[in-house]
Amino acid sequence: MNDKHRTMDDKQTYILAITGASGAIYAKSLIEYFYQHNLPLTCLISDVGKKVWEWEIGVPIEKALPASITLHCEDDWWAPVASGSVKAKAMIVMPCSMGTLAAIAQGLARNLIQRTADVMLKEKRPLILVPRETPLNIIHLENMLRLAKAGATISPAMPGFYHKPETVQDLVNFVVARVLDHLGLEHKLIKSWEEVVRKDV
Repeated sequence: MNDKHRTMDDKQTYILAITGASGAIYAKSLIEYFYQHNLPLTCLISDVGKKVWEWEIGVPIEKALPASITLHCEDDWWAPVASGSVKAKAMIVMPCSMGTLAAIAQGLARNLIQRTADVMLKEKRPLILVPRETPLNIIHLENMLRLAKAGATISPAMPGFYHKPETVQDLVNFVVARVLDHLGLEHKLIKSWEEVVRKDV
C-alpha cells in the first residue's frame, strides 16, 4: 500500500500516529483492533517510525496494513487530517518518542504528525500520547505536564501485572487496553481488575 488517499470518511476517523520510539508492537495491536472491529482508522508515520516498525515487526508497514486503512507519511501536508475542518474522533500517538512529544508540547507543527496533534489540541478533541522511554529526565516530565495542562492524556507504556500476563502480547494488550478505555471503546484484551479479583476470591 502507498500513501494514496483512500475513500474513507476522514470526518469519522480515528488517527494513529507512529513515531520512532521503540514499541511498534503497540501500534500494530491497536491497528488490529480497529480492523477487527471495522472502525475507521487513519495512520500517520514518521520516517524513523517506518524504520523502527520494519526492524521490530519484520515487514514494512505498507505491507502490513490492511487496504482499508489510510497511511500518510510525515511530510504529506495535503492529508485531510492536517486541517481542523476534519472532525476526527480522537488521535493516539503510539509509540510516542520524546522528540515528538517535545515538539507537540511546544506547538512546533513541523510535520504532519505534529500538526495533526496541534489541531486536536486547538479543537479540544481527544489526544492520547503513549510515550515509551525510561528513565525520564526533567525536560520529558515538564513537557508531559505542559501537554496534560493543554488537554492531552499521557498514557505511558507501563503494563500492569495483576492480570497475570503469560506472554509479551499480554503485556502489550494491557497498554493498548488502557488507550481503548480512554477512547470509550469496548474490548476483551484483558480482564478488568474487578474480574481478576472476583475470580481469586
